[in-house]
Amino acid sequence: MELIFLGTSSAIPTNHRNHTAIALKGFGEIILLDCGEGTQRQMTRARLSPMKIKKMFITHFHGDHILGVPGMIQSMAFRGRTEPLHIFGPPGLSNLIENIKSLGYFTLSFEIKVHEVLDGTVLEEEDYTVSCCKTEHSVLNLAYSFNEKRSPKFIKEQALECGVKPGPDFGKLQRGISVKVGDTLIKPEQVLGKERKGRKIVYSGDTRPCNQMIDFAQDADILIHESTFNNSHQDNAIETGHSTAAMAAEIAKKACVKKLLLTHISTRYKDTKTLEMEARDIFENSIVADDLMIFEVKQNEP
Repeated sequence: MELIFLGTSSAIPTNHRNHTAIALKGFGEIILLDCGEGTQRQMTRARLSPMKIKKMFITHFHGDHILGVPGMIQSMAFRGRTEPLHIFGPPGLSNLIENIKSLGYFTLSFEIKVHEVLDGTVLEEEDYTVSCCKTEHSVLNLAYSFNEKRSPKFIKEQALECGVKPGPDFGKLQRGISVKVGDTLIKPEQVLGKERKGRKIVYSGDTRPCNQMIDFAQDADILIHESTFNNSHQDNAIETGHSTAAMAAEIAKKACVKKLLLTHISTRYKDTKTLEMEARDIFENSIVADDLMIFEVKQNEP
């Protein structure tokens, strides 16, 4: 599983930082987190195909997080996409997508399935779930949590001892389905190990520090948190509904996450060493993300 940072700037892009967008590559698909202007080109540079995007998750409707959506949709149609595209976001998303459809002249070759969400579990797939919570920004913003489902380890030796032969019955037991060996019912718990923790990735979107982010990010493997300002601009952060690097680090520390990745960097900071140092003073496992940075989210121990 990989996180590819396609854009790490805040409101204005620079020569080195594009508008906000992050690709989550895993579960056999690409999931796009926000889609700022220029995301298509960044995907080309990262050698990612927009046609493999199955879902988008929009945190809020500020332009630096959504203005890449119209071009992305039109390009998908131009390439002949037929697979539905699922877009999740706050209330008002349906109206936004309808307005996007009316921009320019193009034929939409696929269905856009809009999901307006607000709180709690918003998606349940075979391999993962997605939940969201409201944070504190100048407009409604949603943080998202991606939670991997991980089955207990299948213990082949125990299955063989129970008389189960290799083949389809192995697969059934791994999926939690009991099988019969003669007249004996073999239950999954007889051949499966302990529960295993799946990976958890949390993305804050834009927010000032708030208690709900601490609860929401609890024990996450990765917390991607906005870090628009450094300590010298704390007042600006609170006033505009943003966070400093140190504030994000406090969230990570209190939530007991494994790794903090800082993004949404103000253009005033050409050198991000200060941001990273301020975060690491509080939470050592902090990194400032750069455009096109690829971060591998390693599996938890068996």
